[in-house]
Amino acid sequence: MKRSELGKAQERAAAMLKSSGIALTKEEQEHIEVAGFGLGELDIQGLELITYVNNDRYCAKELVLFPRQTCPEHIHPPVGDDPGKMETFRCRSGKVFLYVEGAAAANIQSTIPPGSEPYYTVFHEIELLPGEQYTIDPGTKHWFQAGDLGAIVSEFSSTSRDEYDIFTDPRIERIPIVTEDE
Repeated sequence: MKRSELGKAQERAAAMLKSSGIALTKEEQEHIEVAGFGLGELDIQGLELITYVNNDRYCAKELVLFPRQTCPEHIHPPVGDDPGKMETFRCRSGKVFLYVEGAAAANIQSTIPPGSEPYYTVFHEIELLPGEQYTIDPGTKHWFQAGDLGAIVSEFSSTSRDEYDIFTDPRIERIPIVTEDE
């Protein structure tokens, strides 16, 4: 990902957070993480996030999804004696479609990113509107996509170890590589 693309995504995410009434410090704005997953299609498959706290007991984050942006399917596996991350998603603004293991919806409301269809395998749909929440148990395969206006989701979880996440799509690189603009 080019440094200029990273900066634009950080600015866009900060503006969405501000318009949703979520205030960030200048330092937090500068440290918004942009996860492009190495796919080169940030607006389609990506995620912007700010981590408030992540320690050996708990984690709190804001997840920002641009309109129809998708966080690809993945699981949070056990790490050592830890059974894996348990996380609660609470929608703050917009609409988010969350997909987990279970009975598949007859017709999902999301669009699977073109070219990535084989890597999306769970279709039990949970629609979250502002003020609604859902808890994902450790080791549960899941993915999520924002509605037409984007979404802000607060995540409350056990310790986050993103570097251990297992994505269904083998092309995904969880830790971004930022290159300088030419």
